Amino acid sequence: MDEKPHIRFDPLKDEWVVVSPHRARRPWKGQVEKRQEKLVPRRDMKNELVPSAVRVNGEKNPEYDGVYVFNNDFPALLEEGQSNEGCGGDDNDGGGDDNDGDGGLFQSAPARGTCRVMCFHPRSDMTLPLMETEEVVKVVKEWISQFAELSKKYRWVQIFENRGEMMGCSNPHPHCQIWASSFLPKEPSVEDKAQKEYLSKHGTPMLSRYIELELSKKERIIIENDHWLVVVPYWAVWPYETLLLPKRHVLRLSDLTDQEQESLAVIMKQLVTKYDNLFECVFPYSFGWHGAPTGSCDADCNHWQLHAHYYPPLLKSATVKKFMGGYEMLASRQRDLTAEAAAEKLRETPDDHYKLRKSEQQ
Repeated sequence: MDEKPHIRFDPLKDEWVVVSPHRARRPWKGQVEKRQEKLVPRRDMKNELVPSAVRVNGEKNPEYDGVYVFNNDFPALLEEGQSNEGCGGDDNDGGGDDNDGDGGLFQSAPARGTCRVMCFHPRSDMTLPLMETEEVVKVVKEWISQFAELSKKYRWVQIFENRGEMMGCSNPHPHCQIWASSFLPKEPSVEDKAQKEYLSKHGTPMLSRYIELELSKKERIIIENDHWLVVVPYWAVWPYETLLLPKRHVLRLSDLTDQEQESLAVIMKQLVTKYDNLFECVFPYSFGWHGAPTGSCDADCNHWQLHAHYYPPLLKSATVKKFMGGYEMLASRQRDLTAEAAAEKLRETPDDHYKLRKSEQQ
């Protein structure tokens, strides 16, 4: 079945994905992107994310030598305003009334939040897979610190990174963003509902069961260690999409032990190294953490399992990307490369970064 067109069910999103393996062999005559790899200065004072640089709002960064976090100068959400914080599975369901007789077609509701930027390293030419493991551990610990602080106030804390110009990153300095909101956004809301229904029906958390099955099948596993697992999910949409999961049942980032934090840093370095080695480029992706909702709610969240999504767009090379076009936007999500084939290619890539290999050869 895997070599013929078929559909696969995505239980986290409660929808189907069209898989068309035979299309992976078709010649590509579409758009070819420019190679993204550019010479990035180690310290350009015109870059607003480097230590001691003055940002557009006139504030000067400290001379930081590790991780640095500041409030986004152009935030998508503001702390001021009324909160629509709630404890339901979907807090983003509007809130307008029907006094105008519009049948609920013109609803709006307040949205409150905090947006921050988190720099991983003082050097602009540094990337996560080339950082020392101890430096990546500091990134993980800062994620947890930010999450713990913001989760006391907000319903959802979204930690995410857009890596590379192809994914809309406007600054090459290694960094991520943290957006905390008073409402539960769409993607986590869908996952919340799906995981809750699965636990009710099967008596075990969805992703805990999924981890057991992947460990037994070993068809889509890329890398694993004592505490973490990286797989190309059975229902993946993006060509080299991966799912990063703790082997233990964990609800949120703040629940991770010191050992789990350290081994998380190791496996993230391994994964992004494999990504970069696949086409020998700074591999673009959008990455983000999903865990149990936060805030002041007392709801039982045992149906949740902490996980991180990596959504990379590259398909055939460093210059050919997967487009979400007409069929994907109007009908159904679709992919050409099977999850198993993608996992095999990633598994086979070297574990030492290509830049380090080239520097040794020189």
